[in-house]
Amino acid sequence: MESIESPNDMLVDTEDLLVEQENEKDDLAIIDPDSDAETPLRADNYEAMKELVLPPLQEQPEVICDGEYTWNIEGWRTMPRREHGPVFEVGGFPWRVLMFPFGNNVDHASFYLEQGYADNKPPDDFVCCVQFGLVLWNPNAPEIFTHHTAHHRFTKEEGDWGFTRFVELRKLWTQPWDGTGRFLVESESANMTAYVRIVKDETGVLWHNFQNYDSKKETGYVGLKNQGATCYLNSLIQSLYFTNAFRKAVYQIPTQEEESLGNSAYTLQRLFYQLQTSNGPVGTNELTKSFGWETRHIFEQQDVQELSRKLMERMEEKMKGTEAENVLPKLFCGKVRTYISCINVEYESRRVEDFWDVQLNVSGNKNIEDSFKDYIQVETMDGENQYFAGDEFKLQDARKGVIFETFPEVLHLQLKRFQYDIDHDAMMKINDRYEFPETFDAAPYLSDDADRSESWEYQLHGVLVHSGDLNAGHYYAFIKPAKDGWFYKYDDDKVTKATMREVLEDNFGGEYVVNGQIQMSKASTPIMRQNSAYMLVYIRKSRLDSVLLPVTQDDTPAHLQKKLDQEAAIREAKRKEREEQHLYLGVRVITEDTYHAHGGTDLTTFDGDHTQDPAAARYYRMLRKSTIRQLIEKVAEDTAVDPKRIRLWSMVNRQNKTTRPDVPLVDPNQSIEEAHQRLVGSKTAELRLWAETADEVTADGEGIWPTQPNLTNGAAHKTDLIVLFLKFFDPETQTLSGAGHIYISREKKVEDLVPAILKKMGWSERTSSGDKLTLRLFEEIKPTMIEPMKGKQSLKAAELQDGDIVCFQKVPDGKGSESDRESVLHSRYKHKSTKLSRSISSRTNYLDRIEDARQFYDFLVHKRTVKFHPHPTRTINPEAYEVFELTLSAKHSYDQVCAKIGEKLGVDSTHIRLWTVNATSGHVKTTVKRGQSQTLQTILNPPYSTFSNNNQRSDALYFEVLEISLSELDTKKALRVLWLSEGLTKEEFFDVLVPKNGTVEDLITALVKKAQLEDEAKAGPIRVYEIHSNKIHKELPRTHTVVSITEYVQLVAERIPKEDIDATGTDYMQAFHFQNEPNKAHGIPFKFRIVENEKFSDTKRRLETRLGIKGKNFEKIKFAVVRRASYSKPVYLNDDDIIWDVATHDDDMLGLDHVDRTRVIRNGVGDLFLK
Repeated sequence: MESIESPNDMLVDTEDLLVEQENEKDDLAIIDPDSDAETPLRADNYEAMKELVLPPLQEQPEVICDGEYTWNIEGWRTMPRREHGPVFEVGGFPWRVLMFPFGNNVDHASFYLEQGYADNKPPDDFVCCVQFGLVLWNPNAPEIFTHHTAHHRFTKEEGDWGFTRFVELRKLWTQPWDGTGRFLVESESANMTAYVRIVKDETGVLWHNFQNYDSKKETGYVGLKNQGATCYLNSLIQSLYFTNAFRKAVYQIPTQEEESLGNSAYTLQRLFYQLQTSNGPVGTNELTKSFGWETRHIFEQQDVQELSRKLMERMEEKMKGTEAENVLPKLFCGKVRTYISCINVEYESRRVEDFWDVQLNVSGNKNIEDSFKDYIQVETMDGENQYFAGDEFKLQDARKGVIFETFPEVLHLQLKRFQYDIDHDAMMKINDRYEFPETFDAAPYLSDDADRSESWEYQLHGVLVHSGDLNAGHYYAFIKPAKDGWFYKYDDDKVTKATMREVLEDNFGGEYVVNGQIQMSKASTPIMRQNSAYMLVYIRKSRLDSVLLPVTQDDTPAHLQKKLDQEAAIREAKRKEREEQHLYLGVRVITEDTYHAHGGTDLTTFDGDHTQDPAAARYYRMLRKSTIRQLIEKVAEDTAVDPKRIRLWSMVNRQNKTTRPDVPLVDPNQSIEEAHQRLVGSKTAELRLWAETADEVTADGEGIWPTQPNLTNGAAHKTDLIVLFLKFFDPETQTLSGAGHIYISREKKVEDLVPAILKKMGWSERTSSGDKLTLRLFEEIKPTMIEPMKGKQSLKAAELQDGDIVCFQKVPDGKGSESDRESVLHSRYKHKSTKLSRSISSRTNYLDRIEDARQFYDFLVHKRTVKFHPHPTRTINPEAYEVFELTLSAKHSYDQVCAKIGEKLGVDSTHIRLWTVNATSGHVKTTVKRGQSQTLQTILNPPYSTFSNNNQRSDALYFEVLEISLSELDTKKALRVLWLSEGLTKEEFFDVLVPKNGTVEDLITALVKKAQLEDEAKAGPIRVYEIHSNKIHKELPRTHTVVSITEYVQLVAERIPKEDIDATGTDYMQAFHFQNEPNKAHGIPFKFRIVENEKFSDTKRRLETRLGIKGKNFEKIKFAVVRRASYSKPVYLNDDDIIWDVATHDDDMLGLDHVDRTRVIRNGVGDLFLK
């Protein structure tokens, strides 16, 4: 039986595909002869049925053609599991109905519309967008029918679509439709009519499933990857990218001297270039990292307007002194005039300011024209609100307003979709309908003296859209890249063509309307659109050519092209390498020069990079089918050795976890893969070898090998020679290095190694003083097992074999004879071990001079290279100290580590405190506790995980240089105090140390000394209070103990104002700053004295003095009484109010409502651009 894929794979419920229906009966026509209703609809009335089953579509595509076809189904019960109806044609395409008479794995009859190409093989480029309806009806009673409708993009891959649950089987012939007793299927026959409407796919993506969709191929543009919640960033970046003049200006920023991913200008250049050249979506990770964002920030949606301004500021700063210095102001900056003009006298006050965007009110306005009129509306100042026009004119009636003097070439309009809702006491999204045109004339909103020599008509360039509500939503953009042509939708990594309806009507917001009908919810309320424009980009028509000028390859910085092309080539090479990885095998080779450079344990480091570390084994990526001979030739070329002198040995992993040579490879024609399989099987992913270089050669230049595993006739070559590797420990230079290899008989004694070593090293048998040169020998069994060798013992008895390592060192003159050498060694080692066990705070420790090779091996095993950074805030003058590295032992105690740091810095080691490093941010994490059992190992790798030590760097520490010793510091409590002077405008932080048993009195004394303040007797008393969440927690009495001050509050100290000295507790009111909402507190709170019966106009004068803020900045502050407990709606104060009477509750606070100039991004990021 023939099989099909889609119906089994896509079990589609009717309600998932079609227009909402209240219940299933709506699909059925019921005959009621007693009803006075209109004549029931009949299924054989094809025109009427077409209107029913093909309702208007939301997308409103252009209809190309309609058609219908009726299939007379006979012998229903005897039909096979599935059946096809006859092929019919609509719109030049063949179609047919696919039927599962007894259900497609369900208890419903199933029907689908399917393309009708022969052998079910449509053309590869087959695409057809279809709205269709299927009607099953009784040919003898056409009033009885059921129907379903859907739409689908038919392609070669998705050639059928329809309804798995079309109608329940029990309703076909066992359950009458009504009291007449008629069935939908009678005499096992019924009619199936397919209504097919072919619609125009104007954008190429109508009803597209976007599987395997290629934005670059379909549109010529690419999108941006979403890192988590960075869709708002993506929409803004795309808008700026397609403002071509901006892109060109960014390219003109000189970054060739600062090709750093911490440079936001450079990363933006890279991003723009990749958008130009990439074939796939581009990531923004580099850009956000250059902003200083951490992982949590990419999962938080930020304010787009703020991000835009910050980005502009940073780019404008980077463009100073370049040819693009004035480009951004010219593109984006306009001028607006604020004025107050007297009506009856010739007097006007005006102020002209720059603006980079215009914020338009959505609430209460129908379109941007209304918003602009609202923006420039004139307020009349009369009556009690008259304007004071100076001493000459006094109070006068006046007109107050704003008017635009110029608009920029690129006009950014921020639509205020998010506003504080006083009823809900929260920020809410305004979903009201708000229209914006494709073009508009800005001339009516300009001042009378504005330059009108050119048209001020603007053309829509971009629409940035928010879909969702305040707490959760998605951002995308519609942008018109060229002067003429299509708009495109940029939705993160996907770019598609867009119709003008999608650009305009769909983003006006308001009620959801389809073909003029407002869509209603089940609660009979209008369904509101969740998507609406929040930012519009218009370009002045007369400047379109200069703003959207072509950006060519020549405009891209050459160094940027070169760098990114190199990176692209590397990525391509890596991709190709991955694809061909199965053909290659990695080979690591120890050569003579790598062993000589090796200063560690074993023979090499196999995981190192030889290009960076000369001691690391050489790496070769060889074709598996290549031969050992070809590998030898590569090694010979790299080492400048004749290939005839090279022999390769296989390496074996011993049980003690060392890797040593095992046997030579005798067949040079053997393949690399064969050698790998034979030697190591599949245990390791790479082949490890040692390249032996022959010391002697034949007349033909062939290497002469002391041992040969097999002769040409196959007979075994018996030999007792073994190959040993030599290492030399030099106490003078404190180094260990490879000294080559030697062959020696296993029957020889250990002492016979000495002449061979002297010959290998080219040393004389006598020292400069004439004494016999004495060597001390050790066997490196494994890194943690270094055993002294007995001179009279045979190598066989010492169990030496091929690949073993012998370490030797010279014995200084007068250090003992050959016979007592071992005892001398033992006594010295015990002495050193005892010395190591003690806590050493002086600079003379065993790392300064290691006399014994075993100690040096111990140091190598525990060696740690640590990077030390000066503490950025606590260290005195941190700029005086540079970052440095020290090679230390993991056994070092806290004091020993500090001793090495003190020696490096030239400071007293007892005045150094260590801090751990946060592995994610690189910032200071927490202090390291000094203890007798604390070692460098436990500091960097704590034996157990706690909240304070998890996620810390294991290779870096911060150091702090203290004014006192660490032991003295342990008796004190460190406190950070914010000192306020010059009103509340000047803030300074001071770190003070107070005895743990001290009081606030001691704290003030320490602060006066630290900050070099005048004493209280001269300058006035000082008070200290705790603040939390930008509000005062409590004022601390002088007897308050400092040990009870927690780290979760901020300490603030200030001189008590003269007017406050004699005030009682009821005379004070706590004051704090907020922006728009009381729960958005900011700044430093303060205590303020209120006076009974004082008008607020007089109170403001005292506030002005208290704050230290003057002029226009003070005028922008709105004052309100706010109740602490409930954060209810602020009661804003007028000049005639008396705050003593308004603030009637003890917990009432004075709120200062003004813009937070130091506003930070949520969750504590100090600035969008930290670097």
